[in-house]
Amino acid sequence: MKNYETEARSRWGATDAYREHEQKTKNYTKEKWAEANDGMMAIFAEFATCKESGASTDSTKAQALVAKLQAHITANYYTCTDKILAGLGKMYVADERFKKNIDKYGEGTAEFAADAIAAYTK
Repeated sequence: MKNYETEARSRWGATDAYREHEQKTKNYTKEKWAEANDGMMAIFAEFATCKESGASTDSTKAQALVAKLQAHITANYYTCTDKILAGLGKMYVADERFKKNIDKYGEGTAEFAADAIAAYTK
């Protein structure tokens, strides 16, 4: 986890979002971190179910999941603007670590979520 923290600080440490994240999470307990992270992964599991149902990435259901993801990130980590969300969507498929973690709910879940995010943030 320390490697990820170092990488995040190196890439985004000078941003307002990173500073907000540090402030918002500075007193998180191990349990609060688990709750926030598990909640986010539960949303990706919902993306997998949505994809498996045959819904399109611009469907009402998929778009509601994008809004839910954005709200979760804002509530637990930092203010997730549409611009930040669009960047996250791209990262979910471009960075194999994210893709692999999200795709554990079903092959193609990361791509589905990324495409839904792209439709949402247009």
